[in-house]
Amino acid sequence: MNIKKILVTLILTTGLFTNLYAAGSSDSGSSKTKTQYDMAVSHIKAAKKLEEKDKLKKAKKKYEKAQKLLIQSNEKFPNKADTLNYLGFTTRKLGDFENGEKYYLQGLAINPYHIGINEYLGELYVATNRHNLAVERLEVLKGCDCREYEDLKAIIAGEKVSKY
Repeated sequence: MNIKKILVTLILTTGLFTNLYAAGSSDSGSSKTKTQYDMAVSHIKAAKKLEEKDKLKKAKKKYEKAQKLLIQSNEKFPNKADTLNYLGFTTRKLGDFENGEKYYLQGLAINPYHIGINEYLGELYVATNRHNLAVERLEVLKGCDCREYEDLKAIIAGEKVSKY
């Protein structure tokens, strides 16, 4: 048997061919092609910067684009706490507090200690005058030694928090 046949046989029998093929797929996460989730996160980051500059209409458009991408991502890959976190965030930023809260709660059902969800849900509770529930989210974050704890604590205290 020549070396070419040996290599082909080795690749096929060890599954390397399948793994090499899968690595090129955009859904595998290892590809250089951005996923819908990744594109949504880029839109969210841009929207936050626009908000800081008081360019609210442009920020809203970015949040709308992000939300659409996140909905598609959630349909393809359901039950991802990070996706549900950003779905809650974009939905809340677009003024739909009720559905934003639903996304956050779905995410907490998957990961009750998700730092982002606990912070953003706490912010939603402050915005909807449910301070006792915001304090509960703060308690979950208490031991995280993270910026999100400090940000939520300041928001509950009525201080404006700059994310940049």
